[in-house]
Amino acid sequence: MASGKIIKLVVFELLEFAAFSVPTLVIMQQFATANPRTKDETAHYWLIVSSSIAYVAVVSLLIWVPVKVVLYKKRHLYKKIIGWRPVLVMCVVLTTLPSFCFSIAVTEVQKNSSGSANSLPDSLPDLPVSLVLLSLIVVDIIEKLRIYPLRGSHMSYEDNDIRVTSLQQIKTVTEQVVQSDENPASAQATKPTARSQPQNHVAVLVGPLEPSFESGILRTMSQRDVRAELFLRSFLMWSDTVEMLRVAGHQAVYKSGWLYPVYLFSFISLLRTVFTPNNPLLSFLGILMQDLPFVFLRLSLIIALGTITPVLGLCKNILVTVSYIYFNYVTKLRPFSAFETSPF
Repeated sequence: MASGKIIKLVVFELLEFAAFSVPTLVIMQQFATANPRTKDETAHYWLIVSSSIAYVAVVSLLIWVPVKVVLYKKRHLYKKIIGWRPVLVMCVVLTTLPSFCFSIAVTEVQKNSSGSANSLPDSLPDLPVSLVLLSLIVVDIIEKLRIYPLRGSHMSYEDNDIRVTSLQQIKTVTEQVVQSDENPASAQATKPTARSQPQNHVAVLVGPLEPSFESGILRTMSQRDVRAELFLRSFLMWSDTVEMLRVAGHQAVYKSGWLYPVYLFSFISLLRTVFTPNNPLLSFLGILMQDLPFVFLRLSLIIALGTITPVLGLCKNILVTVSYIYFNYVTKLRPFSAFETSPF
């Protein structure tokens, strides 16, 4: 009987290959259907469909399978890949990019065939674009989930047993060292001296106290597992891009030239997925590739076409960009560099 690791490997590889190949086939089929010549001649339809099948077969045999074999067999080469994920690079370049291009081509073909943008439908079908993003998110989740077992309990790295019950329990490093080396009386005597030397203190920031449940139904309800939260974080990460691509289906956008910048900046935002989840550059790249471009794009869309994109999304992009710049760079300047804590 096959072991659990083999079954896990086979299932993951099949899901990733399906996510790699299916979006291209669906988008190309939509393009073949939109071709005006397919109304009378089915040969053109099957030519486009067969071309898409040939494309998927070629890139799978020449790129996808060899890269997968190398990553599985040559583990020493895989360990040398730092900061980025080759599987996501293949998906973004070979699947997402062609799918976006042919999605735009479908709209252009419909415009040319109808002769006027006014005869186009009120909105574009959401299924093809949603399928492309879902496939990319699935591959992202699988690549993150590989390092975790699928059976048994797994303690999240975010969980710990350190619980602070009151502010009086928090001590500075200096006080802890003094108390461990001297008796309690002398430790109390040295506390004022320690407080007079703030440079030897390590500041401790305390937020609202969190409840803890040791038994009963509340303990069952408070269970957390990093594997389950991984799915939530992966979908939330791309919610802004999903909303932007939803705007691309609005008739005021795809009937005009705004369709191109929307797809362009959405694709640029998806490039973040090729980097590892804990890459130190990921926060900066998120601002550079998504939030900052989306500020100008959303603001331009609102000025030109009205509130077809939510104002909340614009506020989110502005606040995320400004807060990142302020807390990472502005606070390093002398007028903003004084460290202070809230009394509450």
